[in-house]
Amino acid sequence: MQSVALTVTIVGSVSAALTTAAFVPQVARVWRLRDARDISLTTFAVFSVGLTGWVAYGTLVASIPIVAANVLTLGLALTIVALKMKFDRSARPSAA
Repeated sequence: MQSVALTVTIVGSVSAALTTAAFVPQVARVWRLRDARDISLTTFAVFSVGLTGWVAYGTLVASIPIVAANVLTLGLALTIVALKMKFDRSARPSAA
């Protein structure tokens, strides 16, 4: 029975790491290009609220993989939101 619990933890941890890591290239691309026009602010805002719910859920069920992955992913998603707001604002032509 203990090996089943270990297997479940490993599967959850690896899956969490992969889904979190999937956002790193997006953050890097937006940062490198200084362009977030193709990013949906609404999508990432709603996604961030959902991640906050997952962090709460993971805390309630005491699941370290769920909490850790969603805290990290939330940080990446909020970084994308912040970069989107910053780069979209700086891309607007200024009124003269």
